[in-house]
Amino acid sequence: MENQKTFVCAINCMDGRVQDAVKDYMKENYGADYVDMVTEPGPNKILADNTDKAIIENIRKRVEISVHHHGSKVVAIVGHFGCAGNPTEKEEQIKHLKKAEEVVKDFGFNIEIILLWVDGDWNTVERVV
Repeated sequence: MENQKTFVCAINCMDGRVQDAVKDYMKENYGADYVDMVTEPGPNKILADNTDKAIIENIRKRVEISVHHHGSKVVAIVGHFGCAGNPTEKEEQIKHLKKAEEVVKDFGFNIEIILLWVDGDWNTVERVV
């Protein structure tokens, strides 16, 4: 029988430049074997605006699969430098991340939510508090 593998989840931008950095950060800091990626262009803005109910429900369903079927206990919401889906400065994106956190809390899952920022070198990931 195979050892139990652990999962975490990231609501991440679709931008391929940030995928590896987020995956590596989550594996290193949370000891996960796998990182489920829920991707949208500028997901922090989509969630913060909280107006496109269809996309937000789709994000919720994908996070639900990660939580209920893969056992994810940690979900990251990610913003990054140079985002085409959320073309604003870091400070504004940090505000979006904090608003997005409230929306994801309202999903009602028993999870830890963390906020991450990926800098323009595409390797530096910082936790937003």
